Amino acid sequence: MPEKHLSSQFDSDLNQVCSRVLEMGGLVESQIVTAMEALNKFDRALIEQVITQEKKLNSMEIEIDGECSNIIARRQPAARDLRLLISISKTITNLERAGDEAEKIAKRTRHLLEDGAAHSLNFSEIKVSGEMAAQLLRRTLDAFARLDVVAAAEIVRDDKAIDEEFRGFVRKLVTYMMEDPRTISAGLDFLFIAKAIERIGDHAKNIAEFIIYIVKGTDVRHASREDLEREALGK
Repeated sequence: MPEKHLSSQFDSDLNQVCSRVLEMGGLVESQIVTAMEALNKFDRALIEQVITQEKKLNSMEIEIDGECSNIIARRQPAARDLRLLISISKTITNLERAGDEAEKIAKRTRHLLEDGAAHSLNFSEIKVSGEMAAQLLRRTLDAFARLDVVAAAEIVRDDKAIDEEFRGFVRKLVTYMMEDPRTISAGLDFLFIAKAIERIGDHAKNIAEFIIYIVKGTDVRHASREDLEREALGK
């Protein structure tokens, strides 16, 4: 977490805003897990729970962003402190968007349920991808709490596995829909669900890149995985 300063109040402000980020991240992780459980069980109550909770995430993003702006205005931070606050602002945007993806999963699950197409296709790969995405976000939040650049570099690398799962599932869906046109409607719902999971992994990766920026001062958002790992590990 943030380094110690001469002003204990500044330390308190930074620690508080970081705690709010982790609180928001925990809620997003819960949203993803609940959305996947709703999909696995086709549970209408869980679907509505995810959709309702999304409003809370929107409010948290605005509140935390406001706290960051107030700290910057009052404290005029520099160097790592400024990078931290800028990265927090971008991190909560990624968290909110990951929450949006969880909501999309819930809404597509509701559509499958209403169409009576809940069990028309085998979607076991989606379950695996969803677990991977939730775990990746959990690891990202832990890395953020410790500002661990090594763990952040590993997260960027591991996001590739979710991308590969997504591409494999898309190929499977295309085969299903070509063989039986009756599966097209359900197939499209599952495609959007798989894409939402893949995007959650992307948002976790983005946050991991911000961790490296905070600690190292280098913007690695468009760097290759090799260059990013080299920067994180100081090679």
